[in-house]
Amino acid sequence: MEKEILACIEDENIKYLHSGQISKYVFPLERTEAHKKRISHLIIRIFIMAITPDNKIIYLVQKRGKNKKSYPEFYTDSASGHVIYKPNLELSDIKENAIRELEEEFDISPNSIKKIIFHDLNTEQDIFTKEVAYIFFGLVEYPVKLKPNPKELEINESRFYSKKELENLLSNEKAVDYSKKIWKDLIHTDALSLFEKNQKTNKSGSQDVALFIGRFQPLHHGHIYVIYRILETHKKLKIGIGSSQLSKTKNDPFTSEERIKFIKSAFEKRKISKNRFEIYEIPDIFNAQKWVDHVVSIVGDFDVIYSNSDWVRQLFRNKNYLVGKKLGIFKKKYNASNIRKLISRKKKNWTNLVPKEVANLMIEFKGIERIQSLYEISEEA
Repeated sequence: MEKEILACIEDENIKYLHSGQISKYVFPLERTEAHKKRISHLIIRIFIMAITPDNKIIYLVQKRGKNKKSYPEFYTDSASGHVIYKPNLELSDIKENAIRELEEEFDISPNSIKKIIFHDLNTEQDIFTKEVAYIFFGLVEYPVKLKPNPKELEINESRFYSKKELENLLSNEKAVDYSKKIWKDLIHTDALSLFEKNQKTNKSGSQDVALFIGRFQPLHHGHIYVIYRILETHKKLKIGIGSSQLSKTKNDPFTSEERIKFIKSAFEKRKISKNRFEIYEIPDIFNAQKWVDHVVSIVGDFDVIYSNSDWVRQLFRNKNYLVGKKLGIFKKKYNASNIRKLISRKKKNWTNLVPKEVANLMIEFKGIERIQSLYEISEEA
């Protein structure tokens, strides 16, 4: 049997998942070892709904098998399971884990899934160790054929339930607390609205003001490409410096003040008028549900948000904001992590990946020595 390699994370780094920084903090560990050493790891929970011909919502609930080590014969979500580790793990990869678990536990084909949306992050404690649950809501076609896996589920009770049946189940049967709360919220929510979101626009319907969020650790030619493309179609650009409170760490070596200087020097060199952009510092609050409102409270009104981060794009979509298409070139090359790695290895070709004026500032800030030192400290630890 092939070993299951989990995406694990140190407890002190869980908060960074709320700012979408997944691949920087997760690491691989075999399932048995992770449980034995009580190492926290990522899981998914997916809650599936379908719409009947008479426009009623029905909810797919599983009852765990009697031989399960944790919560035997408890009612829970539609499907759940571990997130399998892979390099450069992103939200889209975690969603694929949710689709896989749904197929394994109910034999629901990916082709039968109409929509899946990320909802929230939740830290849970099971009998083995702490788990960080990525929670998804899904809509499947109706009718959809179910084939509950007898090795995992009680096959007769694992099925679609009407709203009234689910309310009765949650009141009278054993249910996993984490899932019970979410089902209760869902049956008192207009579930249709979750999958039929309307994107916000301003009253005039214009798209004059764009928002672009990045960490700029450091600013590179990939950022410049995106900025030029945005300014071609929008009159004004609001730039948000993400994780602005973080600095002098391996993943965030530069201060917010230094990053602001990167942007201003690059714009000045390219003769981009000061009237066309504004820069805002956006500190992390490590709360996925509140993060978009936090950003908007800082940057004010805008018409469209641009980001190549699946995490940022999904959170803004969940709040009904208009999300622009992904813009970028040579993602693996023009990538701040790649640039920092090249610097840490004392490779000189990093200078080809950032504007010359930014490279000069990095040297002036002693950023090269800083990055190399932070990598050395990390490797020693």
